[in-house]
Amino acid sequence: MNEETEALYREIRCCTICEPKLPAGTNPVLTIDDRSKVLIVGQAPGMKVHLSGIPWDDQSGKELRNWLGVREEVFYNPENFAIIPMGFCYPGKSKSGDLPPRAECAPMWHERVLAKLQNIKLTLLVGQYAQSYYLRGQKYKTLTETVRNYRDYLPTYFPLPHPSPRNFIWMTKNQWFKEKTVPVLQGLVSDALQ
Repeated sequence: MNEETEALYREIRCCTICEPKLPAGTNPVLTIDDRSKVLIVGQAPGMKVHLSGIPWDDQSGKELRNWLGVREEVFYNPENFAIIPMGFCYPGKSKSGDLPPRAECAPMWHERVLAKLQNIKLTLLVGQYAQSYYLRGQKYKTLTETVRNYRDYLPTYFPLPHPSPRNFIWMTKNQWFKEKTVPVLQGLVSDALQ
Protein backbone atom coordinates (compact mmCIF):
# COMPACT_ATOMS: atom_id res chain seq x y z
CA MET A 1 0.00 0.00 0.00
CA ASN A 2 1.33 3.45 -0.82
CA GLU A 3 2.12 6.02 1.88
CA GLU A 4 -1.00 8.16 1.33
CA THR A 5 -3.34 5.15 1.58
CA GLU A 6 -1.46 3.91 4.65
CA ALA A 7 -1.85 7.34 6.28
CA LEU A 8 -5.61 7.36 5.58
CA TYR A 9 -5.94 3.82 6.95
CA ARG A 10 -4.17 4.86 10.18
CA GLU A 11 -6.35 7.98 10.44
CA ILE A 12 -9.54 5.92 10.18
CA ARG A 13 -8.26 3.31 12.65
CA CYS A 14 -7.71 6.14 15.18
CA CYS A 15 -11.17 7.67 14.68
CA THR A 16 -13.08 8.23 17.94
CA ILE A 17 -15.86 10.56 16.71
CA CYS A 18 -18.63 8.17 17.82
CA GLU A 19 -16.95 6.86 20.97
CA PRO A 20 -19.45 8.34 23.46
CA LYS A 21 -22.30 6.68 21.54
CA LEU A 22 -20.76 3.21 21.19
CA PRO A 23 -21.34 0.74 24.05
CA ALA A 24 -18.18 -1.26 23.25
CA GLY A 25 -16.03 1.76 22.35
CA THR A 26 -14.31 2.39 19.04
CA ASN A 27 -12.37 -0.13 16.98
CA PRO A 28 -12.74 0.83 13.31
CA VAL A 29 -12.50 -2.31 11.16
CA LEU A 30 -11.55 -2.09 7.47
CA THR A 31 -9.09 -3.29 4.86
CA ILE A 32 -7.85 -0.97 2.13
CA ASP A 33 -5.01 -1.04 -0.38
CA ASP A 34 -4.56 1.11 -3.47
CA ARG A 35 -4.03 -2.15 -5.43
CA SER A 36 -7.39 -3.71 -4.36
CA LYS A 37 -9.52 -5.03 -7.22
CA VAL A 38 -12.87 -5.75 -5.53
CA LEU A 39 -14.52 -3.49 -2.95
CA ILE A 40 -16.91 -4.92 -0.38
CA VAL A 41 -19.18 -2.35 1.27
CA GLY A 42 -20.90 -4.01 4.23
CA GLN A 43 -22.99 -2.85 7.19
CA ALA A 44 -21.01 -2.64 10.43
CA PRO A 45 -18.88 -5.11 12.36
CA GLY A 46 -20.61 -7.43 14.81
CA MET A 47 -19.22 -7.97 18.30
CA LYS A 48 -16.98 -10.87 17.24
CA VAL A 49 -15.40 -8.77 14.48
CA HIS A 50 -15.15 -5.78 16.84
CA LEU A 51 -13.11 -7.93 19.24
CA SER A 52 -10.88 -9.54 16.60
CA GLY A 53 -10.46 -6.44 14.41
CA ILE A 54 -10.66 -8.69 11.33
CA PRO A 55 -13.41 -7.86 8.80
CA TRP A 56 -15.98 -10.60 8.21
CA ASP A 57 -14.32 -12.82 10.84
CA ASP A 58 -17.58 -14.56 11.72
CA GLN A 59 -20.24 -16.88 10.33
CA SER A 60 -21.48 -14.17 7.96
CA GLY A 61 -17.97 -13.86 6.55
CA LYS A 62 -17.74 -17.60 6.00
CA GLU A 63 -20.99 -17.50 4.04
CA LEU A 64 -19.86 -14.45 2.06
CA ARG A 65 -16.62 -16.18 1.08
CA ASN A 66 -18.69 -19.18 -0.08
CA TRP A 67 -20.79 -16.89 -2.26
CA LEU A 68 -17.68 -15.29 -3.72
CA GLY A 69 -15.99 -18.64 -4.28
CA VAL A 70 -12.74 -17.57 -2.59
CA ARG A 71 -10.58 -19.02 0.16
CA GLU A 72 -9.64 -17.01 3.26
CA GLU A 73 -6.10 -16.27 2.04
CA VAL A 74 -7.51 -14.75 -1.17
CA PHE A 75 -10.23 -12.84 0.69
CA TYR A 76 -7.85 -11.35 3.26
CA ASN A 77 -5.22 -10.33 0.73
CA PRO A 78 -5.77 -6.55 0.49
CA GLU A 79 -4.44 -6.55 -3.07
CA ASN A 80 -7.60 -8.52 -3.90
CA PHE A 81 -10.32 -7.12 -1.61
CA ALA A 82 -10.83 -3.75 0.04
CA ILE A 83 -13.44 -3.96 2.79
CA ILE A 84 -15.24 -0.91 4.16
CA PRO A 85 -18.43 -1.03 6.18
CA MET A 86 -21.07 1.69 6.28
CA GLY A 87 -20.23 2.01 9.98
CA PHE A 88 -16.64 1.15 10.92
CA CYS A 89 -17.35 0.23 14.56
CA TYR A 90 -19.73 -2.13 16.32
CA PRO A 91 -22.92 -0.07 16.85
CA GLY A 92 -24.39 -2.07 19.75
CA LYS A 93 -27.40 -4.35 20.20
CA SER A 94 -31.07 -3.78 19.53
CA LYS A 95 -33.99 -6.05 20.42
CA SER A 96 -33.78 -7.88 17.08
CA GLY A 97 -30.02 -7.93 16.44
CA ASP A 98 -27.35 -5.29 16.04
CA LEU A 99 -28.21 -1.62 15.69
CA PRO A 100 -27.86 0.02 12.26
CA PRO A 101 -24.42 1.35 11.27
CA ARG A 102 -23.59 4.77 12.69
CA ALA A 103 -24.62 7.45 10.18
CA GLU A 104 -21.42 9.49 10.63
CA CYS A 105 -18.95 7.03 9.09
CA ALA A 106 -19.83 6.78 5.41
CA PRO A 107 -20.12 10.56 4.75
CA MET A 108 -16.94 11.18 6.71
CA TRP A 109 -14.70 8.48 5.24
CA HIS A 110 -16.03 6.71 2.14
CA GLU A 111 -15.29 9.41 -0.43
CA ARG A 112 -11.71 9.73 0.81
CA VAL A 113 -11.24 5.94 0.74
CA LEU A 114 -12.72 5.59 -2.75
CA ALA A 115 -10.33 8.27 -4.04
CA LYS A 116 -7.45 5.95 -3.07
CA LEU A 117 -8.98 2.80 -4.60
CA GLN A 118 -8.29 3.46 -8.27
CA ASN A 119 -8.00 -0.23 -9.29
CA ILE A 120 -11.46 -1.38 -8.19
CA LYS A 121 -13.19 -3.37 -10.93
CA LEU A 122 -16.31 -4.42 -8.98
CA THR A 123 -18.08 -3.09 -5.88
CA LEU A 124 -20.23 -5.47 -3.83
CA LEU A 125 -23.01 -3.74 -1.88
CA VAL A 126 -23.83 -6.10 0.96
CA GLY A 127 -27.16 -5.39 2.65
CA GLN A 128 -29.73 -2.63 2.62
CA TYR A 129 -27.59 0.12 4.19
CA ALA A 130 -24.86 -0.07 1.54
CA GLN A 131 -27.47 -0.29 -1.22
CA SER A 132 -29.45 2.69 0.08
CA TYR A 133 -26.30 4.81 0.28
CA TYR A 134 -24.71 3.89 -3.04
CA LEU A 135 -27.75 3.22 -5.22
CA ARG A 136 -29.80 6.07 -3.75
CA GLY A 137 -32.76 6.65 -6.11
CA GLN A 138 -31.85 3.68 -8.32
CA LYS A 139 -32.67 0.80 -5.99
CA TYR A 140 -35.91 -1.12 -6.09
CA LYS A 141 -38.57 -0.99 -3.36
CA THR A 142 -37.22 -4.08 -1.61
CA LEU A 143 -33.81 -5.63 -1.12
CA THR A 144 -35.08 -8.78 -2.82
CA GLU A 145 -36.02 -6.86 -5.98
CA THR A 146 -32.73 -4.97 -5.95
CA VAL A 147 -30.71 -8.18 -5.64
CA ARG A 148 -32.84 -9.98 -8.24
CA ASN A 149 -32.18 -7.12 -10.69
CA TYR A 150 -28.43 -6.96 -10.02
CA ARG A 151 -27.71 -6.70 -13.78
CA ASP A 152 -29.18 -3.18 -13.73
CA TYR A 153 -26.18 -2.04 -11.64
CA LEU A 154 -23.37 -3.78 -13.49
CA PRO A 155 -20.54 -3.31 -14.29
CA THR A 156 -19.98 -1.02 -11.28
CA TYR A 157 -22.11 -2.47 -8.47
CA PHE A 158 -23.38 -5.90 -7.47
CA PRO A 159 -26.05 -5.75 -4.72
CA LEU A 160 -26.19 -8.68 -2.29
CA PRO A 161 -28.28 -9.63 0.72
CA HIS A 162 -26.44 -9.76 4.02
CA PRO A 163 -25.00 -13.28 4.55
CA SER A 164 -26.02 -13.36 8.21
CA PRO A 165 -27.48 -16.58 9.64
CA ARG A 166 -30.53 -14.39 10.41
CA ASN A 167 -31.14 -14.25 6.65
CA PHE A 168 -31.27 -18.02 6.11
CA ILE A 169 -35.07 -17.77 5.95
CA TRP A 170 -34.63 -15.28 3.09
CA MET A 171 -32.26 -17.73 1.38
CA THR A 172 -34.79 -20.54 1.72
CA LYS A 173 -37.55 -18.40 0.19
CA ASN A 174 -35.30 -17.14 -2.60
CA GLN A 175 -33.57 -20.24 -3.97
CA TRP A 176 -32.86 -18.37 -7.23
CA PHE A 177 -30.16 -16.40 -5.42
CA LYS A 178 -27.82 -19.35 -4.81
CA GLU A 179 -28.85 -21.20 -7.96
CA LYS A 180 -28.61 -18.35 -10.48
CA THR A 181 -27.07 -15.23 -8.94
CA VAL A 182 -24.15 -16.68 -6.98
CA PRO A 183 -22.57 -18.39 -10.05
CA VAL A 184 -22.65 -15.05 -11.91
CA LEU A 185 -21.15 -13.32 -8.87
CA GLN A 186 -18.36 -15.89 -8.66
CA GLY A 187 -17.53 -15.43 -12.34
CA LEU A 188 -17.37 -11.63 -12.01
CA VAL A 189 -15.22 -11.82 -8.88
CA SER A 190 -12.87 -14.31 -10.55
CA ASP A 191 -12.55 -12.03 -13.60
CA ALA A 192 -11.92 -8.97 -11.42
CA LEU A 193 -9.14 -10.74 -9.50
CA GLN A 194 -7.24 -11.70 -12.68
